[in-house]
Amino acid sequence: MKEILLPQDISPVDFYGVNDVNLELLRKKFPLLKIIARGHQIKIEGQETEIKNLESIILSLLDNHSKKGIVESEFLSSILDGQEITTSSQSKDGSEIIVHGQNGIIVKARTPGQRRLVASSQQHDVVFAIGPAGTGKTYTAVALAVKALKAREVKRIVLTRPAVEAGENLGFLPGDLREKIDPYLRPLYDALYDMIPAEKLRSFIDNGIIEVAPLAFMRGRTLDNAYVILDESQNTTQNQLKMFLTRMGPTAKFILTGDVTQIDLPRHQPSGLIHGIQLLKDIKGIDFVFLNENDVVRHQLVKAVISAYSKDGDSQNEEKSSRK
Repeated sequence: MKEILLPQDISPVDFYGVNDVNLELLRKKFPLLKIIARGHQIKIEGQETEIKNLESIILSLLDNHSKKGIVESEFLSSILDGQEITTSSQSKDGSEIIVHGQNGIIVKARTPGQRRLVASSQQHDVVFAIGPAGTGKTYTAVALAVKALKAREVKRIVLTRPAVEAGENLGFLPGDLREKIDPYLRPLYDALYDMIPAEKLRSFIDNGIIEVAPLAFMRGRTLDNAYVILDESQNTTQNQLKMFLTRMGPTAKFILTGDVTQIDLPRHQPSGLIHGIQLLKDIKGIDFVFLNENDVVRHQLVKAVISAYSKDGDSQNEEKSSRK
């Protein structure tokens, strides 16, 4: 008899398939074996050779799950039919896939700026991704973090933002602490839900494997063996940015995203991001990736809006200079 234990971070439903469809495919392929699956435990009884063949297939399925977050029945059927399986990390158009998300979503670097961000993250421990809205800064950064977690390069993901109101007065928010701060963190949750099954994501959050919290919660901590993302970093003060960067443990990876054209701090308060770009630009191990309107992946009108506001800002600066 052979006993196989599935990793605890794998949902049995994901692995066995809806209504045990994957399990039934295995039983049909190996009719001489007795396969008993209970939770994360699989017991196999039968001939030694057959058991080894089945064990090899299960290991392939576990590898498939680690890369895509699910066990695809199509993938299993291809193995059982003896077809050659490609584990290429490239999509059909040749672009490198970062991670396989929910419902068949393939998350990849789609623009030159996003590709620079992916490459920079592989070579540097601290990366600033700076660019206008819609360029995929946050989404790409979250995908890189999820990829690192799935590959067991880190033990957890920490996502944070400064809780600064974007020009609105939200007033008193009812509910517990999480309900009060969730509106500020919603974009991070949205990205995560695209890439991790909802049930598994809730488990990760409950167990502290994924943490989504305001920047103030980072004070006094050491963030190690983690992929850490600071979103909306243009809304940090100089002291907040210094505080965040000095939380970095020996084996952590940091990505900071920001848009210097959308600063929501009070007018008298300078942005920590703008200060940091100048102060940190020559430090080895820290890299700056600048994205622009050519990297916009939202509606085509977003690119036109960014361009219009950019030109308007340039003309206003010229007007101010001429008055001096």
